[in-house]
Amino acid sequence: MKQYATCVECGEPYSIRRAAMGYKLCLLCGETHARQQRHTIAPMHKSNYVLITNRADLRGINSKYQPTTL
Repeated sequence: MKQYATCVECGEPYSIRRAAMGYKLCLLCGETHARQQRHTIAPMHKSNYVLITNRADLRGINSKYQPTTL
């Protein structure tokens, strides 16, 4: 019986319990991947909070944003 799963990024084995929780990456690759993700939460006027993962979307929401030219 297989007691480990294989990381889809590096091919190293990791705990079958981690795989059962839905993770497809080992701890090291998962940590590296998590550090690369960027996001922010923006409060909307008279509304709720919105998760923003694209910087262009955040600029589009801010009506006072003026691009600077160098």
